[in-house]
Amino acid sequence: MVFKDGDFLEVDYSVWDTATNTIIATTDEKKARDANIFEEKMKYGPVLIVLGSQGVIKGLDRELRNMKEKEDKKFTFKPADAFGERSDELVRVMPLSEFRSRDINPHPGMQVNLDNVTATVKSVTSGRVVVDANHPYAGKEIMYEVRVLRQLATDKEKVEALGRSYGITASQVNAAQDKVELSFNNDVSKNADYFVGKASLVASLFAHMKNVKEVDVKEQYLRPAEAK
Repeated sequence: MVFKDGDFLEVDYSVWDTATNTIIATTDEKKARDANIFEEKMKYGPVLIVLGSQGVIKGLDRELRNMKEKEDKKFTFKPADAFGERSDELVRVMPLSEFRSRDINPHPGMQVNLDNVTATVKSVTSGRVVVDANHPYAGKEIMYEVRVLRQLATDKEKVEALGRSYGITASQVNAAQDKVELSFNNDVSKNADYFVGKASLVASLFAHMKNVKEVDVKEQYLRPAEAK
């Protein structure tokens, strides 16, 4: 089996920085805890990869195409196929006052958004802040240990998997031909994360499922029970 652009794969992986032989990312909760990189808000377990969507590094997207379901492989990627080479142009010195004007108190290691680009604060000294917009692992050789669990075949599976990617689970999913119907019952919390996730899901359906021409969303709201 050879996978191709647009295929939906469920994958488990772990990633190492080869220079230090340290694990930097994983879908395995136990490995994350053992490596002291566990994050409480992180949802561990298989992740969805849509080939050709630029959702993973270039080298991994290429190598996944030659794997099979239930197959395990290890790949080592040079920077060009991983997170790119470092660029000095992406390192900037900014006045501390600019951060203060945004009510930001910068400190080394802090992630900040500058003109819709994520950057890391490297140092704060004498009224100046050095920020680096390079990827934290730019310029590094990276090793991936990957297992392809399965290829998603039906439109319903693909819709549900995309929903999980955005932290949103519909109460009911119907997918037939060029139409997707999503229902969210009253027991689905309609908070800010829900509305962001729903919008992202709908956009992804049109981006990754070329057969989909229409998405209908049904939401249920019930009057809260009155306190006695």
